[in-house]
Amino acid sequence: MSIKHPIVAVTGSSGAGTTYMRRAFLHLFRREQLQPAIIEGDCFHRYDRSEMQTAAEQAEREGRHLTHFGPEGNFFDELEWLFKRYADTGCGRRRYYVHNEEQAARHHQPPGTFTAWEDLPSDTDLLFYEGLHGALIADSVNVLRYIDLCIGVVPIINLEWIQKIHRDRVVRGYTTASATRMILNRMHDYVYYITPQFSRTDINFQRVPTVDTSNPFAAEEIPGDEESFVIIHVRNVKKLQVDFRYLIEVLDGAFMSRHDTIVVPAGKKILAIEFIITPVLERLMKRRPQAE
Repeated sequence: MSIKHPIVAVTGSSGAGTTYMRRAFLHLFRREQLQPAIIEGDCFHRYDRSEMQTAAEQAEREGRHLTHFGPEGNFFDELEWLFKRYADTGCGRRRYYVHNEEQAARHHQPPGTFTAWEDLPSDTDLLFYEGLHGALIADSVNVLRYIDLCIGVVPIINLEWIQKIHRDRVVRGYTTASATRMILNRMHDYVYYITPQFSRTDINFQRVPTVDTSNPFAAEEIPGDEESFVIIHVRNVKKLQVDFRYLIEVLDGAFMSRHDTIVVPAGKKILAIEFIITPVLERLMKRRPQAE
């Protein structure tokens, strides 16, 4: 953790829906006139798309599962080093993974490849990470110790799979069968490297649909916000200092399910994020001059 160079991490697995959280934070940064250094967790994958396919096929022949969730598919040590360096100096390096044709046009290189490494912008107010491993503790790597605010995005598992399969089919052109196979291949690393993180986060946002998602592999569409609630579990009550009574008053349809957990209609999730996170950002920024 760092007073002068704070780090905020949003962590969630593939298909979890971290995009809405990123958009909410970008809005908060603009409103609060903050300049973030943005890190997309995919940039620390070890292989590009072609290399990953080759390496995964070789691992399968050897009876192993190579995935983007586990250590063999990522540079965990370099992710930790980035966070340490930023916390110490406000500096670091990043690159981008080119997911689709739109990004390919922007970066002038094919989908499935990495851009060149580049220095982070100078004079940023904080580092914002969105990816798979924002609360990672594994072997000799401890990413979490450098994080000032850690947020988990964790839909119930059937919804997560529905969202992943839908994205893989629509955005990446995969078949349902291939997307399902990927889920199965990733299960070991999901259990040991992704799931444990959500017991270390400061707050978790879990979307729960109110429609039947019993068979995610046969679902034709993703349940909408109007068909869902979001369970917000404030794990670190001291750090976030959430005024639950106020949230219930201003978020129509919200209710408390436990002393540290509020449930809100999914359509209110962005508003809830703003009410909960803005005071935390303000406190992080207020203490920065103390480190000068």
